[in-house]
Amino acid sequence: MAAQQERAAGAASGERSTASSLLREVAEVVVLAVILYFGISFVVQAVHVEGLSMWATLDNDDYLIANKIDYRLHAPERGDIVILRPPTNNSTDFIKRIIALPGEKLLIRSGAVYINGHHLVEPYIPDAWTFQNNWPTDGSDGEVMPPNQYFVMGDNRNRSQDSRFFGPIGRDRIDGKAWFRIWPLNKFGSIYDKMPSLESGTLAVGSAALQMNAA
Repeated sequence: MAAQQERAAGAASGERSTASSLLREVAEVVVLAVILYFGISFVVQAVHVEGLSMWATLDNDDYLIANKIDYRLHAPERGDIVILRPPTNNSTDFIKRIIALPGEKLLIRSGAVYINGHHLVEPYIPDAWTFQNNWPTDGSDGEVMPPNQYFVMGDNRNRSQDSRFFGPIGRDRIDGKAWFRIWPLNKFGSIYDKMPSLESGTLAVGSAALQMNAA
Protein backbone atom coordinates (compact mmCIF):
# COMPACT_ATOMS: atom_id res chain seq x y z
CA MET A 1 0.00 0.00 0.00
CA ALA A 2 2.81 2.37 0.94
CA ALA A 3 4.60 1.56 -2.30
CA GLN A 4 1.48 2.42 -4.31
CA GLN A 5 1.18 5.75 -2.50
CA GLU A 6 4.83 6.55 -3.20
CA ARG A 7 4.38 5.75 -6.89
CA ALA A 8 1.26 7.92 -7.06
CA ALA A 9 3.03 10.78 -5.32
CA GLY A 10 5.97 10.43 -7.70
CA ALA A 11 3.68 10.45 -10.73
CA ALA A 12 1.87 13.56 -9.50
CA SER A 13 5.18 15.29 -8.84
CA GLY A 14 6.38 14.39 -12.34
CA GLU A 15 3.20 15.75 -13.88
CA ARG A 16 3.57 19.00 -11.95
CA SER A 17 7.19 19.24 -13.07
CA THR A 18 6.24 18.64 -16.70
CA ALA A 19 3.42 21.22 -16.54
CA SER A 20 5.73 23.74 -14.90
CA SER A 21 8.39 23.16 -17.54
CA LEU A 22 5.82 23.56 -20.32
CA LEU A 23 4.50 26.80 -18.83
CA ARG A 24 8.03 28.12 -18.49
CA GLU A 25 8.78 27.34 -22.14
CA VAL A 26 5.54 28.99 -23.27
CA ALA A 27 6.37 32.07 -21.19
CA GLU A 28 9.87 32.22 -22.71
CA VAL A 29 8.43 31.99 -26.24
CA VAL A 30 5.91 34.76 -25.49
CA VAL A 31 8.56 37.04 -24.01
CA LEU A 32 10.86 36.39 -26.97
CA ALA A 33 8.03 37.10 -29.42
CA VAL A 34 7.23 40.39 -27.67
CA ILE A 35 10.91 41.41 -27.73
CA LEU A 36 11.19 40.53 -31.43
CA TYR A 37 7.96 42.35 -32.24
CA PHE A 38 9.02 45.60 -30.60
CA GLY A 39 12.57 45.24 -31.92
CA ILE A 40 11.37 44.75 -35.49
CA SER A 41 8.79 47.55 -35.11
CA PHE A 42 11.58 49.89 -34.05
CA VAL A 43 13.58 49.11 -37.21
CA VAL A 44 11.01 48.55 -39.96
CA GLN A 45 7.42 49.42 -40.75
CA ALA A 46 4.87 47.97 -43.14
CA VAL A 47 3.32 50.69 -45.32
CA HIS A 48 0.05 50.51 -47.23
CA VAL A 49 -0.04 52.95 -50.15
CA GLU A 50 -3.41 54.65 -50.50
CA GLY A 51 -4.02 56.87 -53.50
CA LEU A 52 -2.14 57.77 -56.67
CA SER A 53 0.10 60.68 -55.63
CA MET A 54 3.23 58.55 -56.21
CA TRP A 55 2.05 56.89 -59.42
CA ALA A 56 3.66 55.45 -61.54
CA THR A 57 6.48 54.59 -59.10
CA LEU A 58 3.91 53.33 -56.59
CA ASP A 59 0.32 52.33 -57.16
CA ASN A 60 -2.77 52.34 -54.99
CA ASP A 61 -2.82 49.34 -52.60
CA ASP A 62 0.89 48.63 -52.92
CA TYR A 63 2.53 47.38 -49.73
CA LEU A 64 6.05 48.47 -48.83
CA ILE A 65 8.63 47.92 -46.13
CA ALA A 66 10.01 51.16 -44.68
CA ASN A 67 13.32 51.50 -42.86
CA LYS A 68 12.80 53.51 -39.65
CA ILE A 69 16.39 53.52 -38.43
CA ASP A 70 18.18 54.72 -41.58
CA TYR A 71 17.82 58.41 -40.79
CA ARG A 72 19.19 57.94 -37.30
CA LEU A 73 22.47 57.14 -39.05
CA HIS A 74 22.52 59.74 -41.83
CA ALA A 75 20.47 62.59 -43.28
CA PRO A 76 17.75 62.03 -45.90
CA GLU A 77 18.95 62.31 -49.50
CA ARG A 78 17.46 63.63 -52.70
CA GLY A 79 15.32 61.02 -54.42
CA ASP A 80 14.48 59.16 -51.20
CA ILE A 81 10.85 58.12 -50.94
CA VAL A 82 9.86 58.89 -47.37
CA ILE A 83 7.05 58.30 -44.91
CA LEU A 84 6.17 61.63 -43.30
CA ARG A 85 3.63 63.48 -41.21
CA PRO A 86 2.51 66.76 -42.78
CA PRO A 87 3.13 69.86 -40.65
CA THR A 88 -0.48 70.31 -39.55
CA ASN A 89 -1.51 66.68 -39.03
CA ASN A 90 0.11 64.12 -36.74
CA SER A 91 -2.47 61.41 -37.39
CA THR A 92 -1.94 61.02 -41.16
CA ASP A 93 1.06 59.54 -42.95
CA PHE A 94 2.03 60.76 -46.42
CA ILE A 95 4.49 59.13 -48.80
CA LYS A 96 6.49 61.51 -51.00
CA ARG A 97 9.87 61.94 -52.67
CA ILE A 98 12.55 64.31 -51.39
CA ILE A 99 13.38 66.95 -54.00
CA ALA A 100 15.34 69.73 -52.28
CA LEU A 101 17.68 69.50 -49.28
CA PRO A 102 18.46 71.98 -46.48
CA GLY A 103 20.44 74.98 -47.73
CA GLU A 104 19.52 74.43 -51.39
CA LYS A 105 17.75 77.07 -53.47
CA LEU A 106 14.66 75.65 -55.15
CA LEU A 107 12.82 77.09 -58.12
CA ILE A 108 9.99 75.48 -60.11
CA ARG A 109 8.91 77.09 -63.36
CA SER A 110 6.45 75.60 -65.86
CA GLY A 111 7.00 72.13 -64.44
CA ALA A 112 10.81 72.29 -64.52
CA VAL A 113 12.67 71.99 -61.19
CA TYR A 114 15.93 73.85 -60.54
CA ILE A 115 18.23 73.25 -57.60
CA ASN A 116 20.83 76.01 -57.10
CA GLY A 117 20.33 76.90 -60.75
CA HIS A 118 20.79 73.32 -62.03
CA HIS A 119 17.95 71.58 -63.82
CA LEU A 120 16.73 68.48 -62.00
CA VAL A 121 16.02 65.60 -64.39
CA GLU A 122 13.10 63.51 -63.09
CA PRO A 123 12.52 60.37 -65.19
CA TYR A 124 9.79 59.01 -62.89
CA ILE A 125 7.15 61.69 -63.62
CA PRO A 126 4.42 59.81 -65.52
CA ASP A 127 2.90 62.57 -67.67
CA ALA A 128 2.86 66.29 -68.38
CA TRP A 129 2.94 68.33 -65.18
CA THR A 130 0.30 71.04 -65.60
CA PHE A 131 -1.14 71.62 -62.10
CA GLN A 132 0.62 73.88 -59.58
CA ASN A 133 3.78 73.75 -61.67
CA ASN A 134 5.35 76.99 -60.39
CA TRP A 135 6.99 77.55 -56.99
CA PRO A 136 7.42 79.91 -55.23
CA THR A 137 4.16 81.40 -56.42
CA ASP A 138 5.19 84.98 -55.66
CA GLY A 139 7.27 85.22 -58.86
CA SER A 140 10.63 85.26 -57.05
CA ASP A 141 13.70 83.48 -58.41
CA GLY A 142 13.56 80.69 -55.82
CA GLU A 143 13.64 79.97 -52.11
CA VAL A 144 16.41 78.54 -49.95
CA MET A 145 15.43 75.58 -47.79
CA PRO A 146 15.89 76.36 -44.08
CA PRO A 147 18.11 74.15 -41.88
CA ASN A 148 16.70 70.64 -41.40
CA GLN A 149 13.88 71.37 -43.87
CA TYR A 150 13.13 69.27 -46.95
CA PHE A 151 10.95 69.95 -49.97
CA VAL A 152 8.92 66.87 -50.92
CA MET A 153 6.61 66.12 -53.83
CA GLY A 154 4.66 63.18 -55.16
CA ASP A 155 5.77 61.76 -58.50
CA ASN A 156 2.25 62.26 -59.86
CA ARG A 157 2.49 66.04 -59.63
CA ASN A 158 -1.04 66.69 -60.88
CA ARG A 159 -2.57 64.64 -58.06
CA SER A 160 -0.35 65.21 -55.04
CA GLN A 161 -0.70 67.26 -51.86
CA ASP A 162 2.89 68.05 -50.94
CA SER A 163 5.35 70.84 -50.11
CA ARG A 164 3.88 73.01 -52.84
CA PHE A 165 0.86 73.35 -50.54
CA PHE A 166 2.13 72.84 -46.97
CA GLY A 167 5.73 73.99 -47.42
CA PRO A 168 9.00 72.23 -46.60
CA ILE A 169 8.89 69.65 -43.82
CA GLY A 170 11.21 69.28 -40.87
CA ARG A 171 13.45 66.26 -40.50
CA ASP A 172 11.58 65.41 -37.31
CA ARG A 173 8.43 64.88 -39.41
CA ILE A 174 10.08 62.16 -41.51
CA ASP A 175 9.43 58.76 -39.92
CA GLY A 176 11.27 56.49 -42.33
CA LYS A 177 12.50 55.69 -45.82
CA ALA A 178 10.46 53.45 -48.09
CA TRP A 179 12.74 50.48 -48.70
CA PHE A 180 11.17 48.02 -51.13
CA ARG A 181 7.79 46.75 -52.34
CA ILE A 182 6.40 43.47 -51.04
CA TRP A 183 2.99 43.54 -52.78
CA PRO A 184 1.88 42.89 -55.45
CA LEU A 185 4.23 39.96 -55.89
CA ASN A 186 4.79 40.65 -59.58
CA LYS A 187 6.31 44.01 -58.57
CA PHE A 188 8.24 42.75 -55.54
CA GLY A 189 11.58 44.46 -55.04
CA SER A 190 13.24 47.85 -55.48
CA ILE A 191 11.25 51.06 -55.95
CA TYR A 192 14.34 53.06 -56.91
CA ASP A 193 14.76 52.07 -60.55
CA LYS A 194 14.41 55.72 -61.61
CA MET A 195 16.21 58.46 -59.69
CA PRO A 196 16.55 62.24 -60.10
CA SER A 197 19.81 63.77 -61.30
CA LEU A 198 21.14 67.30 -61.58
CA GLU A 199 22.39 68.56 -64.94
CA SER A 200 25.88 70.04 -64.81
CA GLY A 201 25.02 73.30 -66.60
CA THR A 202 23.50 76.24 -64.75
CA LEU A 203 20.28 77.69 -66.08
CA ALA A 204 19.06 81.28 -66.07
CA VAL A 205 15.28 81.47 -65.94
CA GLY A 206 14.02 84.37 -67.98
CA SER A 207 10.49 85.62 -68.42
CA ALA A 208 10.15 84.04 -71.84
CA ALA A 209 12.69 81.24 -72.11
CA LEU A 210 15.43 79.26 -70.45
CA GLN A 211 18.97 79.77 -71.60
CA MET A 212 21.94 77.48 -70.95
CA ASN A 213 25.04 79.14 -69.54
CA ALA A 214 28.54 77.68 -69.77
CA ALA A 215 29.20 75.32 -66.86
